[in-house]
Order: sequence, then structure tokens, then C-alpha cells
Amino acid sequence: MLTLTENATIAVKSLTEQVSTDTGGLRISEAVAPETGYALTIAGAPEPDDTVVESAGARVFVDRAASIALDDRVLDARVSDDGSVGFALAQQR
Repeated sequence: MLTLTENATIAVKSLTEQVSTDTGGLRISEAVAPETGYALTIAGAPEPDDTVVESAGARVFVDRAASIALDDRVLDARVSDDGSVGFALAQQR
């Protein structure tokens, strides 16, 4: 199952504070063009077939297709000086 680093947990919690619901989270789905990676969106709740990953209050929803590919991955994040957030995936060790 996808896991989150401490940096990713903090970034997801910060981003999802914009959602006015306790069920909100970051949603990862396959991008329209598969070669571009994954689409990230803020969602008010998971879709019915999403896998829900929780880490210290951060919630990530992974769609069915992406959950297979991300099963053995770690989500990390970096916040740049201008406040923008970049996410990266790595292989679990």
C-alpha cells in the first residue's frame, strides 16, 4: 500500500485545510495521458472505489487504476521557497 513520508503528510494536511469538510483529502488518479504520470486534486471525499491512505491526519485517496501501480511506493513532498508543493514517488525499501 502507498505510504507517506512525514513531509508528504504535512503537505497533504496543509493542502486539504482548504476543503471545508472532515472527509477531504488529496486524490491521486491516472492522468488523461498516461505518459504524464498522475493527476493530483483536492477532493471533498473519496470516490467509491478509491483506496484511502491515512497518515497522522492526512488523507490520500488513490483511484483503482493508480492504486495497483502505487502499491509499493512512498509519496514524498517538498515545499519550495515560494510555497508551492512538489510531490514525488519512490520505491519502498
